[in-house]
Formats: sequence, C-alpha cells, structure tokens
Amino acid sequence: MSITVTIGEKEYFAGIPQIPFEGPDSDNPLAFKYYNAERVVAGKSMRDHFRFAIAYWHTFCNSGDDPFGPGTQPLPWLAGDDPMRVARQKLDAAFEFISKLGVPFYCFHDRDLAPEGDSVHESEKNLQTLVELAKAKQQASGIKLLWGTANVFSHPRYMNGAATNPDFHVLTHAAAQVKAALEATVALGGKNYVFWGGREGYFTLLNTDMKRELDHLAMFLQKARDYGRKIGFKGTFLIEPKPMEPTKHQYDYDTATVIGFLRRYGLDSDFKINIENNHATLAGHTFAHEIQTAADAGLFGSLDINQGDPYNGWDTDEFLHNLYDAVEIMLVLLQTGGLESGGMNFDAKTRRSSTDLDDIFIAHIGSMDVLARALLIADEILHNSNYLEKRRQRYASFDSGEGREFEQGRLDLTELADLAGKWGEPKQISGKQEWYESLLNRFLR
Repeated sequence: MSITVTIGEKEYFAGIPQIPFEGPDSDNPLAFKYYNAERVVAGKSMRDHFRFAIAYWHTFCNSGDDPFGPGTQPLPWLAGDDPMRVARQKLDAAFEFISKLGVPFYCFHDRDLAPEGDSVHESEKNLQTLVELAKAKQQASGIKLLWGTANVFSHPRYMNGAATNPDFHVLTHAAAQVKAALEATVALGGKNYVFWGGREGYFTLLNTDMKRELDHLAMFLQKARDYGRKIGFKGTFLIEPKPMEPTKHQYDYDTATVIGFLRRYGLDSDFKINIENNHATLAGHTFAHEIQTAADAGLFGSLDINQGDPYNGWDTDEFLHNLYDAVEIMLVLLQTGGLESGGMNFDAKTRRSSTDLDDIFIAHIGSMDVLARALLIADEILHNSNYLEKRRQRYASFDSGEGREFEQGRLDLTELADLAGKWGEPKQISGKQEWYESLLNRFLR
C-alpha cells in the first residue's frame, strides 16, 4: 500500500519529509531503524503484522495539559476561536502527519473530529461536515479509518455514566452520540467500532443498583449493534477494558471480565475486545496476558499500543519503549494468528515537557521500531530455539495414556482419585522460569 502525502492549506510539519527506512545503523531520529513496511516476516509484511493507527485525540487534540496545569505544547492547528475552523485545521495536520509517517490507519472519537454544538442536531451537523472532509482526505491519501467511537464520558452530563447512568434522559444523549458516530464510521469505511466505558461504573454501592446498570449497558450495546448492522456496518464491535479511573469500579475491569459480560448477555458473536497495555497494568496484568486471554476465548480484536508507569496508579499513556515487554507481546501474537480486522493504535501522548513538533514523530517512530524489532526477535525465538518444544514438554503427561483420557473427558473423579492412590507422590518437575527468561535475554541483541 502506498500512502500519498497530503498537505492542507498550511504545512504544519514543514521541513519534515516522509519518514524513510534507513536501517539499524542510522542515527537519524526521523528515520525508521527496524520498521520496514514491506519486509516479510513469518509470511506477512510488517505493515500487515502491525496495522498501525494514529490516535486522533492524543496526537492532535492534546496539548500537554494535566490535572495540575494547562497545556505546554503550542500546537498550531489548535489556534483560533472558531471551533469548526480549528477542526478543519486539525484534520489538515492529522493527514499531513499520518501520511508523512506512512501509517495506514487512524482512529477518532466523535468530539475529536468535530466540536459539540449547542444541540444534538448541531452536533450531528458538525460531525457530518467533518466526515465529508475526512472522506476526501482518505481518498486523496489512501489512509483508512481503523475505528471510530463516541466520547460519552467527558461532558458533565456523563458524570454518572452514559449507558449505565441512573437518569434515562442522559442515556438518550449517549444514544444520539453513538448513533451519529456509527454513521460516521460507516461513511468513512471504518473496520471496527469501539466502546470504551470511561464512566460506566460506580463509586459506591450505597447509591448503585449494579445489576440494573449492567442490564442497561447490555441493552444499550444490543441496540447499538442492531442499528450498526441496519445501516451497513459489517465490521467488528469492540469493547475496551479498564479497571478504574475515572470511576472507582468500572464494569469492564479486564479482558476476562468483559468476556464473561459478553457471554452472559449473548453479545460475543458481534463484539470482541480492544486491549490497552496501560489498562492491563492498572488491572494488575501484563499486556501479553490480556491478549492471550482474549485470543484463547476467540474474542481478540484490536490493540491500543502504549505503556504505563508501574509506580504510578494512573493512566500515563506513554509511548511503548520497553523491548522486553514488546517481545512477549509479539510471541503471543505470532502464536495466536495476530491481527485481522483490528490494528495497533498508538493511544499514547508525548510527555508534557516534549514541546517540539518533531517530538511527535520521534515518539511514534520509536515505538514502531520497538515493535518491529520485537517481531524479528520473537520470530527468531520461535524458529531458532527449542522454546516451543520446551514448553510442550511441560504438558507431556497429558499427551497420552490417562492424561489424554482426562482431557477427552473419559475419566471421572473417582478414577482420578484411584490413580493418585496407585501412583503415589508425583515427582517434582521444575517450571524452569529462569531458563525461559534467559532465553529471551539471549535473543535480545
């Protein structure tokens, strides 16, 4: 796939050309060292392994503000008092950046793309206007929409949730936003549609009917699914887990929780899971664990690529730079079939003190290179070591005889107990964890 660089009325990243691949010996911060889109690894090009996407909200809407102070990054496309004019500037900057980086996809919330109006009708009109402009940008550049979604968590009306809000009037506003966002996603050819329940949860059970709220959430998702299919959306609906923040107890705590929810309400045929690394950290899991859990359930959908700070109790949304973690991720993806309609969305933001525009490029390039390098390492481990055989041997007792009969459901509990009495105390078998860790370190070169 070739991507055409598109420049709007103004070139926001002047002096930065399309990012080239220069190889691992390059010291150019604006060049790829490992990510070569056309290179084939394990039967697929790197482009198809990763399906990289740019997060509209962090990259083009976030100016570095945090709970303790205003923004520090003077993004030129955010200048101006006319919200629709600013929205057009953001769109120009976005497609210039994405095309220069050479990434095939982007993602957005409705309010990232277009400003909220004074009424539901005006908000929908604003979004429709920007969708038409984005459609023209996509056609000119070859860039596609990985997924769309609705921001039903930022507005004060959603302080007690959206689909789980105890006030039905609030739920109807969430429905209006999701309806419009689904229409926008279909119009732009989006491959997926995401639900992130930022405030779908509660702070105290003293004022919460949890069962009723979960029933409402499931009903809302059913109706959204039905409407999406009605208007021609053939892609995948995704739910993104997060255990806390902004609410204390969020209903989509982690991947396993979401799997249980989807199966309980019969939604698992249409919905899969969009997994974020930083959210996995907050839930006390690794990214690899969450991906493996979703893949084993047949519900793996897409990824938000970032990392958090394990010493902070909040969502820091850092760009992924930990190579060891990236190798574990790629080992799982290579063994489970990898991405299909989903992709890897950089739900990450440059640090508040990174104030130059080229820092945005450097951050994305760095993460793309880490993942590409991890792919090469993981592929080498799988093909040039005895990693898979060593792991298989741990379960060898289930490959034949009574162990195999147990896996096939042919032994009852009494028969199992009789075998324990017959065989006596089992021989201790080491898990060899340090060997596996040393193996990864041997290939990290």
